[in-house]
Amino acid sequence: MHSLLHRQLRKNLPEHLAKDAQLQDFLAAVERSYENYDEKLSMIQRATTISSEELFEANRELTKEAARQQKILESLENAIASLNVHFEDEEQTLGVRKTEFDAEKLAKHISHLAVQVAQITEEKTLLLNDVEAQNESLNNYVQMVSHDLKSPIRNVSALLSWVLDTDKENLSQESIGNIELASKNLTKMDNLINGILTHATIGKNMESKSNVDVNGLLREVESNISIPENVSLRYKRNFPTIYIEKNLLEKVFTYLIENAIAATEHRDRGLVEVDFLDNDAYYEFAIADNGIGIPEKHQSSIFEMFKKLDNNDNSAGVGLALAKKIVKLYEGEIVVESKEGMGTTFSFTLKKQ
Repeated sequence: MHSLLHRQLRKNLPEHLAKDAQLQDFLAAVERSYENYDEKLSMIQRATTISSEELFEANRELTKEAARQQKILESLENAIASLNVHFEDEEQTLGVRKTEFDAEKLAKHISHLAVQVAQITEEKTLLLNDVEAQNESLNNYVQMVSHDLKSPIRNVSALLSWVLDTDKENLSQESIGNIELASKNLTKMDNLINGILTHATIGKNMESKSNVDVNGLLREVESNISIPENVSLRYKRNFPTIYIEKNLLEKVFTYLIENAIAATEHRDRGLVEVDFLDNDAYYEFAIADNGIGIPEKHQSSIFEMFKKLDNNDNSAGVGLALAKKIVKLYEGEIVVESKEGMGTTFSFTLKKQ
């Protein structure tokens, strides 16, 4: 248990409760629930980082192999083209064979290239299988650790609620405030674990695609999030219908709109606008706000895991990383433009299916 919370609980307990055996058991349970949280959370972070590095390295190797295969195919095409030209020339010369053409040598070369293609294909298959196995192991590990963390967090949260419900009148306002603060931080940790688990499994357990009316989707998002009275959410009614996993697209809009609201809620008249542009191969969306903006030095790192915007203290630091991963699944990009004190615009594209 955090030392400050421990001291505050002991300090503000009424004298008749300080020696209560049941309450001592409760405090001991809280103490045990805090054990090893930092270590387990650090393990999740390390595992996520290692997985990202492995996938990046595997992708780079696959890119090299694809380039090699392309060169081989180009060589084969050139060889076949040369052979066709030779045969055409040969027909024009009424069967007179050119001495510089060696059909046997060309056939051996093509055979050698075919063997190389087969070997590269086999190596790529083995590499993909290895990456898939490692990713599966990582997903299982994240789910296991997440479960181990979530269970005691919820137990402690329930115990704190029980204390407030049954003994609130005997506690000081300071003690009540500390318990409520502890509950709030437990909720934040629960959200963080959910975010890590979602990030690890996105793209693996995807629901079936369907035609999604983005106008209706935005109305659903608006009804499911909390919008302060001083903040207005505006969007046009000309959004398209997209063939996509509805749940994933909803997550992207929710993360970006909630960030925009957090950036504008301090203003007398906060404004969040959602816009759309239809390109030839991509859908492009933009979420703009008139909030406090993002310092330039932070703009290059805000899409990383556990990096959160300064204006959102309640953020777990995974929302933008999740949004980026979802957008990349649809071969799109997400970028940010911002100036301090002048607002922020997040733009993302989705490749048309």
